[in-house]
Amino acid sequence: MGDFLRRIVDVEHERIDPAAAMEFVADPAFGGFAMFVGRVREQNQGRAVTGVSYDVFEQLALVGFDDIMRRAQEQFGSRLKIYLAHARGRLGIGDVAVVVAVGTPHRDEAFRACRQVIEAVKHGSPIWKQEHYVDGSSEWSEGCSLCESHERDRGPESRHDGHAHG
Repeated sequence: MGDFLRRIVDVEHERIDPAAAMEFVADPAFGGFAMFVGRVREQNQGRAVTGVSYDVFEQLALVGFDDIMRRAQEQFGSRLKIYLAHARGRLGIGDVAVVVAVGTPHRDEAFRACRQVIEAVKHGSPIWKQEHYVDGSSEWSEGCSLCESHERDRGPESRHDGHAHG
C-alpha cells in the first residue's frame, strides 16, 4: 500500500515547505523522485500581478486529493509515496502555492505519477484563485473544477496547456 500525505496549508500561519515533501517521499527502496512546485508568478496573460488568493472548500478538496492519489496508486502500483499540499489564503510573488512530490522505485513512474496528480488537482479540485494586479484590481481566474466533462472526454494529461490559468 502506498503512503500518502495531503494538506491544505493556511498561509496566514505557515508556508508550504518543498523540503518536507521530499523528506516524506524518501525511501531507501526508491530510485525515482519527482516534484512539482507551483509558485506565484509576476505576470499572467500580459498583466502584472502583485499576488494571488486561494479559496478552498477544504473538506471536499481533501476527499478529492485522496481520490487523486488512489487513482495514481492504481495506475502506477502500490509502491509509491505521494505528498500533496495546496495553499489557502493570500500569497505574494514567488510564494509556493502547491507542491506535489512522488517517490517510486523507478523514475518513469515518478515523473508520470507526479504529472497525473498535479493535472488532476488543477483541473478537478474545489480551489479558486483570485489574482491581484498592480493597478489595484483583482479577478477570479477561470475555474477548472468545472472541467470534468473535458477530463472524461480526453483525460487530464491532454489539458496541460489549454487553459488560461495553467
